[in-house]
Amino acid sequence: MAWDRSKGRPEPIRALNKIAELENDEPLVSLAEYAPSVIIKRPSVIPYLRQQVAEMLEQAAQSLPAGYKIGVVDAWRPFDRQVKIWNWMWSSMEKARPDLNYAGKRRIVCRFVAPVDQKAPPGHTTGAAVDVWLLDEDGNEIDVNSPFERLAGAPTYVYGLTEAAQDNRSILVMAMLKAGFSNCRDEWWHYSFGDAGWAVRMDKTACIYGRVDLDPELYKDQDEEWNIRLLSRVNPFLEAGAPGQGRPKPNR
Repeated sequence: MAWDRSKGRPEPIRALNKIAELENDEPLVSLAEYAPSVIIKRPSVIPYLRQQVAEMLEQAAQSLPAGYKIGVVDAWRPFDRQVKIWNWMWSSMEKARPDLNYAGKRRIVCRFVAPVDQKAPPGHTTGAAVDVWLLDEDGNEIDVNSPFERLAGAPTYVYGLTEAAQDNRSILVMAMLKAGFSNCRDEWWHYSFGDAGWAVRMDKTACIYGRVDLDPELYKDQDEEWNIRLLSRVNPFLEAGAPGQGRPKPNR
């Protein structure tokens, strides 16, 4: 998988952990109230973000050309859900690449889910990060990934997209960046503002959002849905062209 490494900025764990956290105590707010133009694409989404982040998301949605909408597939995430995601991704990697050593497996998994054992809190647990898709007026997903499947086309600036997919992806990326978000270059769908990831990408020494928690009663239904969905998820590292794929090396 080839992608343009001159665009975006790497965000190694060691750099994230150096970011000072200057929490500004801004509240989590409802997307229904602060970003009414977006579509909540999954019933498992807990529809809360920090207020400024939600307002920026609405700005991005409003800036899209006619016929396009932003779909939210993940927003604020409780820490225990983050732990479950990490454990599931790690298990998936172990099944897909048992030949890799620990460091190799961790390097790949950390590209797609923030670890839960570090000083810097995962972006979604701060309410600063949001995962988005590009949708049409009826809420149907617009292609931004062909000819790739899922993670095979994950880098934002991957080479080899079809012309239509490239044009569509650019529409989404530009709307989010112009609204003030930064993008994780390993994931075209992941954007944030104000967390440690944002600080590293923007060459800042401090962030304004740390981990924040909500009353579990507020998202009980979404958590039940998410746990059900987890049972049916397909191992992303076993798909054609997935990161980390390759011929297993012989044990020596």
